[in-house]
Amino acid sequence: MAQAAAPETISRPSVDPQEVEKFSRMAAEWWDPDSKFKPLHKFNPARLSWLRSAITAHFGLDDSAAEPFKGLRILDIGCGGGLISEPMARLGASVTAVDAAEANIKTAMVHAQEMGLAIDYRHGTAEQLIEAGEKPFDVVLNLEVVEHVADPDAFLKDCASLVKPGGMMVVGTINRTPRAFVTAIFGAEWVMGWLPKGTHRFRKLVKPEEIRAALTGTGLTPEEPVGVSYNPLNDQFSITGDAGVNYMLAAKKAG
Repeated sequence: MAQAAAPETISRPSVDPQEVEKFSRMAAEWWDPDSKFKPLHKFNPARLSWLRSAITAHFGLDDSAAEPFKGLRILDIGCGGGLISEPMARLGASVTAVDAAEANIKTAMVHAQEMGLAIDYRHGTAEQLIEAGEKPFDVVLNLEVVEHVADPDAFLKDCASLVKPGGMMVVGTINRTPRAFVTAIFGAEWVMGWLPKGTHRFRKLVKPEEIRAALTGTGLTPEEPVGVSYNPLNDQFSITGDAGVNYMLAAKKAG
């Protein structure tokens, strides 16, 4: 899901029929809640619920509708296997999803086809979308990516430029706190084995105030972050006021 090793140009890969089985197997792993992607599956219900509420509230949409996002263009940066892209499409949005890893894109394409979902998957980066003259989006989802990029400030500014006037961006990441090191790195990677060791490096984690600083002058106004906290008693994540470990932050652009 990182933005490293960018290809020369943004592209829409195709999947050769002979590759379908391979990428279908990879998709099965991405979408298996007991695979190495288990933490994302645990995380997803809480963040999807919050995203639905935050987006419908911002645009004045009917949260009770079957497809409340109908008419919205959403960009999912660092989409991986499509765990966020597919729910956004089911909610009615026109989804463009980008990842720097071509294998992720092909995997996501195959799974979306199996689910009967039309999602515009592309191999590339936010910077390449800008260079290609991509039209700005209503919503840019920047989830679990900024802690992996080489230059977080430049990356956030690039993503901000892809938000249309009146739109919003959501950044989801891990705070750079001692508690985050203990729980999200040592606990999740070394004790629980939820993630491969070395998935996250403490010095690469990003504080909410650093996101606010990076977005200064971009036209986006960051709001207070919300926490996404894990409760070991019920083995679930929920939205809380504690942004000390995992958090999401919405930033909105004036119309």
